[in-house]
Amino acid sequence: GSVHPHLDGTGLLLDSAIPEAEAVFLALPHGAAAAIVPELVANGRTVVDLGPDFRLKNPADYPRWYGFEHPAPDLLSKAVYGLPELHRTELIELEAATPSIVGSPGCYPTATLLGLAPLARAGLIGDLVVDAKSGVSGAGREPKPDMLFGEINESVKAYGVGGHRHVAEIEQELARLGQAAGVANPGAGPVDFLPHLIPMTRGILASSHVRPSRPVSQAELDALYRDAYADEPFVQVVAAPPATKHVLGSNWCRIHVRADERTGRILVVSVIDNLVKGAAGQAVQAFNLVHGLPETTGLEQLPLVP
Repeated sequence: GSVHPHLDGTGLLLDSAIPEAEAVFLALPHGAAAAIVPELVANGRTVVDLGPDFRLKNPADYPRWYGFEHPAPDLLSKAVYGLPELHRTELIELEAATPSIVGSPGCYPTATLLGLAPLARAGLIGDLVVDAKSGVSGAGREPKPDMLFGEINESVKAYGVGGHRHVAEIEQELARLGQAAGVANPGAGPVDFLPHLIPMTRGILASSHVRPSRPVSQAELDALYRDAYADEPFVQVVAAPPATKHVLGSNWCRIHVRADERTGRILVVSVIDNLVKGAAGQAVQAFNLVHGLPETTGLEQLPLVP
């Protein structure tokens, strides 16, 4: 209750010990999860890691993007990237696998990849620029001078200029999508990605500007996205550009796609709540799949209004 007052009445306590459990959710600083996951999975536990330690497949990416040598590189190829809309089959198969490790995606990659996946599968990404904006809750609760109210209020700033660490996930997954479909996406790597911090508590909006590899009509895009997400429980393709308020407090992702006849580009706008679909909600969604529960269990709350 002293750390999270809204949970004061639950009787839950923070404890450094990991209890006996079938599954363990980890949300630790970079490198901390990788040090303890081998023992956890050796004892037969499923691990859902909300940090970055099991998101990337190439061990060489960790010193470059996160500043540490991965202590368990042999486990990286066995971990499943926990974006259910892209890896549902692999997550379901983890129920019978040993070890069972879910590398839960970052918030920016979640919004970006869901917006771009149909284009990547169709080989339509000829050139790509992603402009993304996040609320301040994505920076955690550590006190920092540039996170003070007086610094953030009525201000917008770009950061991670020249290579935000989440680029690695975006490039990895776009490449995988193209390879799985047997198509080339020249603009899928390197990706030009620029995040911004904006004065709101929660939410992410990713605007992806795509120069397609061939001419494409609005009707083709509509069919592409309709087919991709028709059966997804938490993705909605919408006719007008969505706002972050449309998904606040929910596990929803809303996506708008538009062919710009004047410029020839494709614009994709996708929004999520960075703390739900971009973090805890998505981790629960992946957990549900791994353990054979209905995928929507515990996640059916509607967005909060106002």
